[in-house]
Amino acid sequence: MATKDFVVATFNLENLDDTESLWPKRKDVLRLMLERMNADVLFLQEVNKLSALEDLVRGTLYESYHRAHSTKPDGSPYSKRNLVTLSRCRIREKKQYHHNLVPKPAWRAATAEPPEESKEVEWERPILHCEIPLRADRILHAINVHLKSKNPSEIKGQTDERRRYVWLSHEGWAEGYFLSSVKRVGQALETRRLLERIFSQDRLALIAVGGDFNSDVGDVPLKAVIGSVSDTSNPELRDRVMVPCEYNVPPDQRYSLIHHGKGEMLDHVIVSQAFYPYWAETAVFNELLPDKSIAFATEEKFPESDHAPVVARFHAPEDFLP
Repeated sequence: MATKDFVVATFNLENLDDTESLWPKRKDVLRLMLERMNADVLFLQEVNKLSALEDLVRGTLYESYHRAHSTKPDGSPYSKRNLVTLSRCRIREKKQYHHNLVPKPAWRAATAEPPEESKEVEWERPILHCEIPLRADRILHAINVHLKSKNPSEIKGQTDERRRYVWLSHEGWAEGYFLSSVKRVGQALETRRLLERIFSQDRLALIAVGGDFNSDVGDVPLKAVIGSVSDTSNPELRDRVMVPCEYNVPPDQRYSLIHHGKGEMLDHVIVSQAFYPYWAETAVFNELLPDKSIAFATEEKFPESDHAPVVARFHAPEDFLP
């Protein structure tokens, strides 16, 4: 039976904004990267302005793609860091999850000045779930995520009023880092609960989860999303284990962000067991990736994103994938 390629990719565009002075140059650089990806389903993160995305994809294959983006409760986009999913095939339904499956945890700050009563901890972004019809009455569940960064969350009275990135104590920084970890793992838990609901309805569901996880394989957030028989000690749950599509990439090339000279694999495409047999290979376009953690000290700007695209290629029967 003849097969064809089907490409699922993810790319954090780093604060995409068409009002910045660097926009004309950024548009040229990012457009070439998008065209190189040639994706059928593309997960995008950090789209600050939807108008910037419209300008970016104009004249490319993505201009005609179906799209869905994250929204606030009133239906409007967020002011920054929107999730956007582009699909060559139509999107039948869009859903998003933001504390719908995991309630907001309560936390009483230990180092806040002045002391505060306990308050709810809310993640910053929803999970974007699109259902994309394929052939043979199959549905691809395309789930776009952007988990909390490793930057510490704000703790009242623990940062300089004029320079919010300057912490006034080590314990304040530690508590801020702890809260960011709670948010990141909480979003991962909500993603896993969404996966459980999909599997409960279809044990052989086709699922692709992509995005900026701000975590590497082996970190707790990825372990929650991926799952493993060794973690649960229950072989009956093997059908619900997800597979990261990156192990063919040599370890020394397996990074999507550079921080202080060290490569980190923070962006991933992860698929269900039913989708995994069609996986052929994955590429990380990190050849020209800048280290912006160093440039930040001089406030130097780059047209490139600080994240590299991750592109997973699948070979599937022509009567299965469109």
